[in-house]
Amino acid sequence: MNTTSFPQSSSPGSGSLPVSTSARVGIAILTVAFVLGFPGNMFVVWSVLCRVKKRSVTCLLVLNLALADAFVLLSAPLFLRYLARMDWEFGTAACKLVHYLSSVNMYVSIYLICLMSMDRWLAVTRPFLSQRMRTKRSLLVLLLGVWMLAFLLSVPMPFYRSNVKVIKNNFTLRLCMPYHWRSVGHRSFQYLFETIMGCLVPFSLISTCYSSVICRLQSAKFHRRGKGSRLILMIICAFALFWLPYHIVNIIEVVGLLEDSESVTGAALTARPNVTAFAYFSSAVNPLLYVFAGSSHIRQAGLSFMGRLFEATNSESRTSSVTRSGRSGSSPDETSVLQTLSVKLGKPFKGKDKERSCSVAGNETNVPELKTLATVEQL
Repeated sequence: MNTTSFPQSSSPGSGSLPVSTSARVGIAILTVAFVLGFPGNMFVVWSVLCRVKKRSVTCLLVLNLALADAFVLLSAPLFLRYLARMDWEFGTAACKLVHYLSSVNMYVSIYLICLMSMDRWLAVTRPFLSQRMRTKRSLLVLLLGVWMLAFLLSVPMPFYRSNVKVIKNNFTLRLCMPYHWRSVGHRSFQYLFETIMGCLVPFSLISTCYSSVICRLQSAKFHRRGKGSRLILMIICAFALFWLPYHIVNIIEVVGLLEDSESVTGAALTARPNVTAFAYFSSAVNPLLYVFAGSSHIRQAGLSFMGRLFEATNSESRTSSVTRSGRSGSSPDETSVLQTLSVKLGKPFKGKDKERSCSVAGNETNVPELKTLATVEQL
């Protein structure tokens, strides 16, 4: 194998190479992902931009997640052509670019989910701090930081991807495949880096946030799991389901490389195309989750049901913050009732509002009820 530039013409029989079973499975997964995922994510984008009047933090994070998924699904036709012919016809630059964008999508998705989890954690455990931080400026800064971090963490991907020339059964093939200059160190670094930064670190943060949220809710007297919480939990579970096999294969291959076991390394290489296509399907499943979460609004709102779902997450966040802040002191109705009773009984009510307590104490001699009670007490 070599990594030099290849001519556009190949052997006459290069397009007639039989498609393997693994390639057929990959074609089926990518076809379903593109047919369902791209229109679904564009529908989510349209719903947020055109049907939601007041966009919550969760709503804006879902918008960025849908944009990232729709953008990466545009590369599906290239991969389908590649799997059908087992010949990459689009050049080395396109090979590096599409895998770089796929890596960016992975990091953007998981770190947007981290922001969703942190937002839920702040809303439950630090409601006043959450209200101060929930501004458009701070959210835009965080979103820009997530995108920049994703582009930065994906830098190793194009370096370890190349258009490699392979001659097999008298067929000249150009394969867009990983290439590490036959270095065990580079190969181990890439897969360990992906697993640590794309799985271990973000999922540790997500688990910490939701463990704290669950403990806090269990200690409260009244709580309910809102639609925003259910939606975020479904997104987290779906991402873990589709990406965990990919990271497990990464770990298996690194173990095989470090132990110099050809059987373990070969098993990882055999499984990698399928788990990669399976992880690619994660970009298509989120719109299905939104449809499931917003199914109760379909009859009433029609095509605007998803807008109703995202507006519900906005009202839920405001209600939870108001409820939690209201529990810290007496309600206005309770305060007025206690003040009225204090006037009737001749004892000033000592509440948190010192000015109102002082005004009640200063005017108690002018109230007819108090004079009557004083006369009765003297008799």
